[in-house]
Amino acid sequence: MSFSQELQSLSFAAQAKIKDNITAVEQTAEKNQMKILRIFKEEGVSAFHFQSSTGYGYDDTGRETLDRIYAKIFGTEMAIVRPQFISGTHAITAALFGVLRPGDHLLYAGKPYDTLETAIGISGNEKGTMKEFGISSHAAPLDKHGYPDADTLVNHLQTNTKVVALQRSKGYADRPSMNISYIKDIIAKLKKVKPDLIIFVDNCYGEFVEEIEPGHVGADLLAGSLIKNPGGGLVRTGGYVAGKADYIEQASARFAAPGIGLEGGATLNSLLEMYQGVFMAPHVVSEALKGAHFTASLLEEAGLKTVPASNESRTDLIQAVMFENKERMIRFCQAIQEASPVDSRVTPQPSAMPGYEDEVIMAAGAFIQGSSIELSADGPIRAPYTAYVQGGLTTAHVKFAVMYGLETLMKEQLIELPSFQ
Repeated sequence: MSFSQELQSLSFAAQAKIKDNITAVEQTAEKNQMKILRIFKEEGVSAFHFQSSTGYGYDDTGRETLDRIYAKIFGTEMAIVRPQFISGTHAITAALFGVLRPGDHLLYAGKPYDTLETAIGISGNEKGTMKEFGISSHAAPLDKHGYPDADTLVNHLQTNTKVVALQRSKGYADRPSMNISYIKDIIAKLKKVKPDLIIFVDNCYGEFVEEIEPGHVGADLLAGSLIKNPGGGLVRTGGYVAGKADYIEQASARFAAPGIGLEGGATLNSLLEMYQGVFMAPHVVSEALKGAHFTASLLEEAGLKTVPASNESRTDLIQAVMFENKERMIRFCQAIQEASPVDSRVTPQPSAMPGYEDEVIMAAGAFIQGSSIELSADGPIRAPYTAYVQGGLTTAHVKFAVMYGLETLMKEQLIELPSFQ
């Protein structure tokens, strides 16, 4: 890849602007790496923990030890980590179905991910939703800045509200993500009003971005995907649920079956990559975060709006870029695909996807299908035509790909750099 002198100059300016942010990211990564190393040592991780089980998967010491490691990492009593979780949505659904019963009410803080809307029963006509099981739900509105408001959530509590769900990352929404400090304040205020509430946090995209996790600030239950942050780019499939012991036992019964719960689940050939992936995760997350800061900084220099802005601290990997133009958004995503190590000759097109109301374009030349810790650019085709740039196993790849995307838009006269005006 070769870039014009003008674009290279813009890149140098973008990098200079984010030097302090990069230093902060690296410091957080070091602290998280030390924490994981300490936990591995406490749990006495040895080579025999990587031996996989088959069949029913009973008495799998490696799996049981990994569960304890995840519980310690996320500040909870217990955890269930399994390759049988097919996605973050699957892990979240198991957690929520595990603790909710017919007649209970689920309150979401703001509109959840499109795929979660389907599982809950807010949208779509899919069978087996929570609504079909007599579990009611609705989303409380966000404040004018796009954040959940504790007082608003309290006002939307019903007598049968059992779970309040917080979504740490913005997802495909024009809203900011919630940092751990903000989550802590909301949990404290909700628990003061109704101490028996179960506070669930969708932790997808947020793991290891900050020094602590939702479990450290009072979250009762949280879930995520192993092909996002905690898999470190090595894990091929799976998810986790972490939380209080009673709730994890309920979630495990939903995941497997009552009476099996945490005791079963063959790990096949997945344990080595899951151990190594979570150990590598702080470093890989920091590479993606540095790439996100660069993406925001460069595209701001090109006159585009980014959320979060390049100088803002972060609590997740997702970098939103508002292209304000359908053709510009689509072509940028296609250029990211062209700059990928895998399937670079594929040209993604907007299309219908299960769980989404709008057509979605997804650019992801990843080694692991759907891996959000690897570089991708995607989003639903709806105004303001926002592409969500996320992940990146190496900062250098993110940098080159985003520069290639911007140069492509410039060459095809879909955007004009300020220096060209």
